[in-house]
Amino acid sequence: MRSTPVPAPRRGRRTVLAAAGLVTALALTSTACGGSGDSASDRPDATGSQAAANGGGGKAGIPADLAGRLKEHGIDVDRWKNGGWKDWDKDKWLGDAKDFVNPVIKGLWKPERMRSADEADKRVTTKDASAGQGVSDPDPAPVRAQAEKTPYHRNAAPVGKVFFDSPDGPAVCSGTVVKDVNHPGKSNLVWTAGHCVHAGGNGGWYRNIVFVPAYNDLGKSEAELTHANPTEIAPYGNWWADWASTSGQWIKGGSQSGGDGAPYDYAVLHVKPEQGAKSLEETVGAALDVDFSAPSAAEAAKMGAWGYPAAPPYHGEKMFRCIDVPGRFSLSPSLPTMYRIGCDMTGGSSGGGWFRVLNGKSVLVSNTSIGPADNSWLAGPQLGRDAEALYQNMSRTYGGQ
Repeated sequence: MRSTPVPAPRRGRRTVLAAAGLVTALALTSTACGGSGDSASDRPDATGSQAAANGGGGKAGIPADLAGRLKEHGIDVDRWKNGGWKDWDKDKWLGDAKDFVNPVIKGLWKPERMRSADEADKRVTTKDASAGQGVSDPDPAPVRAQAEKTPYHRNAAPVGKVFFDSPDGPAVCSGTVVKDVNHPGKSNLVWTAGHCVHAGGNGGWYRNIVFVPAYNDLGKSEAELTHANPTEIAPYGNWWADWASTSGQWIKGGSQSGGDGAPYDYAVLHVKPEQGAKSLEETVGAALDVDFSAPSAAEAAKMGAWGYPAAPPYHGEKMFRCIDVPGRFSLSPSLPTMYRIGCDMTGGSSGGGWFRVLNGKSVLVSNTSIGPADNSWLAGPQLGRDAEALYQNMSRTYGGQ
């Protein structure tokens, strides 16, 4: 799940983002996560390092303010509403995506369209992987991903899939419902990878971004999903991102292999339901705190990654997890160190949360960002002050809406 975003994902390529988790050590059910009634501790005040706002859509169509922004970027509003976003010229599409616009298009993400989505690919080359010698720890031992228990809403309630349209077509990542410290119990925030929402240094914002918590809740096979009830595929419905935020470093330095933006490859979505009025946290019954202490790999102990790997040998329909003791990984001595764990999850797991146990509770500590071509490990960013500033800005500016 490197659907976790950067140059647009290409069809048939693998993503390297994985959702996080620690199966036995991390309980992800609504009860273990504190449910919708728990409030998080206060965080230091911070200013967002990079936020992309706006968006909307509604029952009456595209709002006037959004229509105005579309026109500013040379986008024909009527064409947009009638599906013109689907066939834009690739270069023009990226140019038009300078600002984040994501109006609700009801019925767009039908089950068959979700199954057609390709994983977003962020693969490092052998040269990239050896660039940080002396900073990186030895490659981790292989860890085979384990299938999550079903139903997912009882065992990994905050985890889901992120779908979006890139210039190359529908794409997919993973994501996690996180708590909103300024709106306890009523969070509409989803954590994922920056490359799942923005193309990085040579592109813009992706389109039609939707979060589907507990996707394929019963873990049915591809054949079974052909005849599945829509509520089995999307038990909590589709949640559209009306605001998105990623780091300035990813926007400037992100590339197809992660680039200088990889250590900052994280994003926060503010979502709203395609149907319904309750918050995401109230609807799902679970959300995780985010650990912004950026513990060293040695301090972090075990970490777990959850996600929906979509590239072979996986098919993207089932949730998997990897648990390992993290090591350090760096693409360059001049860049912050990332976490790395052994895991064979492939593309599609991108953006999926990495969890650890802190004071007896499961918390999100990273997300899947990059991995190697042989799918032997995953790496994710440390979430420190910059990530917290991004999160706080999203919460204070758009939370509660």
